Amino acid sequence: MIKIFHNPRCRKSREGLKYLESKTIDFTIREYLKEGVTEEELKEIILKSNLKPSDLVRSQEEIYKKELKGRKFTDEEWIDIILENPILLQRPIVVGKYKAVLAVPVEKINELFKN
Repeated sequence: MIKIFHNPRCRKSREGLKYLESKTIDFTIREYLKEGVTEEELKEIILKSNLKPSDLVRSQEEIYKKELKGRKFTDEEWIDIILENPILLQRPIVVGKYKAVLAVPVEKINELFKN
């Protein structure tokens, strides 16, 4: 099952959702800002995307600029920071059975369907 970590207020996230809908496949929507993101989900994203936790951080967010910019954190610390501040999670992230992608541009979603 495909899952999209989605923020309806984000243009790129809406584009990712629209792209998935055009594929006519079954997927679930995780509005992670309302529902939160679990440590298990975040670690799954990291594992399946082959990205570091710091790669998943939105550096344009105010909390990043004021409190995190220029500081060094371990991967585990970044995971904790993202879990405490889900607004920092890049979007849209689309997770498939074996792979996850940061869908910017949205065409990266196609990587989930390649063998």
